[in-house]
Amino acid sequence: MYASSSLSEARRAEAVALFDAGYGYKAVASQLQASHRAIKNLYHRWRIRGSGALVTKPTKRTFSFEFKRDIVRRVLAGESKLGLAQEFDLSSPRLIENWLIIYRTEGEDGLRPKPKGRPRGTPASPERQESELTKLRRENERLRAENAYLGKLRALREQGRR
Repeated sequence: MYASSSLSEARRAEAVALFDAGYGYKAVASQLQASHRAIKNLYHRWRIRGSGALVTKPTKRTFSFEFKRDIVRRVLAGESKLGLAQEFDLSSPRLIENWLIIYRTEGEDGLRPKPKGRPRGTPASPERQESELTKLRRENERLRAENAYLGKLRALREQGRR
């Protein structure tokens, strides 16, 4: 099970036993006085794996673009998400629902794997270099004016002391 789950191991086992007895997740949550969300998540895993819902999967699986695309196409052709999740041993039908949402909003390209990490910086374009050069020239001019002002101020103070 998941370390962040609000259910203890014993409560999860009780919930699975109640699911096996024919209770739905709302009834089990009420009976165990547990979080509806935690029981619902357990219930969805139980529908796919049965008693195996109590066992955690050791690693996070990644899926290829072709795999996701084929699953989405099968769902759009009329197959059930639950049946496909069971057939391919997916964690839940919600995973397929997420792929469907991405497919509908972004198209097939949305299912392609995204590069990990921070994107590389692009090399400075000549236009950007020009603007940096202009910026440095302006700063240099400002510093010269400031230096001249301070020099004159110092000279005026020395005249006042004499």
